[in-house]
Amino acid sequence: MRALGYIWGIGGIVLLLSFAIVRLGGVALELDPGALQPQHWAVMLAWLIYMIWAEGYKGFHKAFAPRVVVRANYLADNPRISHLVLAPLFCMGYIHATARRRLLSVGLTTMIISFVLLVRLLPQPWRGIVDVGVVAGLVVGVLSIFYYVLQLRQSGAASLPVATDVPIQA
Repeated sequence: MRALGYIWGIGGIVLLLSFAIVRLGGVALELDPGALQPQHWAVMLAWLIYMIWAEGYKGFHKAFAPRVVVRANYLADNPRISHLVLAPLFCMGYIHATARRRLLSVGLTTMIISFVLLVRLLPQPWRGIVDVGVVAGLVVGVLSIFYYVLQLRQSGAASLPVATDVPIQA
C-alpha cells in the first residue's frame, strides 16, 4: 500500500504533465518554420528562455517538483485509504494540506486554466510560439520530478528543499 500511494501520486502527476506535453507539442509542431518572420523567431527564443527559467526552473524545479516528491514520501509513510486513492491530488496539495497550501494550489490552477483559455484564442503562429515555451517548461518539470525522486532515494527527505505542508496533527 505504501509504495502504491507513492507510485500513484508521482505517476499520476507525471502522466498529467506528459499528456499536456503531447497535446501542446502537437500544436507547437503545427508551426511552419518557413512562414515565421524574424520577429516571430525572436519572440519564440525569448519566450522559450523565459519559460524554461520561470515555469521550468523557478516553478517546477524549485517548488512544485520537490513538494510533489516530499508529499508522496509523506503519503508512503502515513497511508490513509482516501489519500491513497486520491494520491495525485494529495501530492499536488489539494487535499490534506495546510489552508495556505490548498489556497495556493487552487489559485495557481485557476490562473493556469485562465491562461490556457486565453492562449486558445491566439492565432498561429502566436499560439504555437506560446506552446513551444510551455512545453519546454513542462518537460523541465517532469525531469525535475524524476530528479527529486532520485535525490530522495539517495539522500532522504531531509535533503529536499521544501516542507510537506500537511496540517499539524492535534
